[in-house]
Amino acid sequence: MTQTYNDEWTVGSIAFFSRLIIGTGKFKDLNQLQKTIQACQPSLVTIAIRRFQQEVGPADSNLLTTITSNNSLILPNTAGSKTPNEAIRLAFLGREIVKGIEQKEPNFVKLEVIPDSNYLMPDPLGTVKAADYLVKKGFKVFPYINADPILARHLEELGCVTIMPLGSSIGSNQGLRNLENLRIIIEESSLPVIPDAGIGKPSDACKALELGAEAVLTNTAISGSLKPEIMAQAMKLAVLSGRLAYLASSPPIAPTKGSVSSPKSGVIF
Repeated sequence: MTQTYNDEWTVGSIAFFSRLIIGTGKFKDLNQLQKTIQACQPSLVTIAIRRFQQEVGPADSNLLTTITSNNSLILPNTAGSKTPNEAIRLAFLGREIVKGIEQKEPNFVKLEVIPDSNYLMPDPLGTVKAADYLVKKGFKVFPYINADPILARHLEELGCVTIMPLGSSIGSNQGLRNLENLRIIIEESSLPVIPDAGIGKPSDACKALELGAEAVLTNTAISGSLKPEIMAQAMKLAVLSGRLAYLASSPPIAPTKGSVSSPKSGVIF
């Protein structure tokens, strides 16, 4: 499918053309992950920094090579951090690893601080504390937060480069349960807003882009499907469809009374 318009989005000095970001958890092996990346061509691929040391193996078969060989950028992720200090330590480790592969932007980090093991809700105070420190150390922070417009504003003021509000709980596939708050965050933020978590179907991704989100991040919906490569392609097309709908600006919703689509004048009888 050929795009006939220039519709890039940027984070800092880096321009992206794909508005799909995917995670790497839950894939059965690197071969399946590679086929998935090839099918959907995401702009960024997240990796939990805790997984780096476990999965970086021979140069021709490791996780980093699988991603970079497909021209996607790596977005290190502080997943598993229960405190700001844990997240900060992981962020520095992730930066050094990415520097080692000479990625053109080594300072990206997806910031997660999640002390809640039941519902996996992010800690707003811990996220602000870690984000403040990391921004001052030169990181370009992608903070994962609940869909709270005020919190989003605080993180923007701190100098984060994106806002990543959850659509619903991590891995739940429940879709955009926080639709109105997502709408407010997108409306008020000057940063790229990237709904993350809960994107369970292509229609969820499409809806997020229709709202004006810059991109979406999804993992479980793809890796947990019976045919991840096909689902990845569906997500790619859904994101493109949603973005085109946003650019086209849908007509306003009509009142309950119907409105004829055929002309009233110039008819034969």
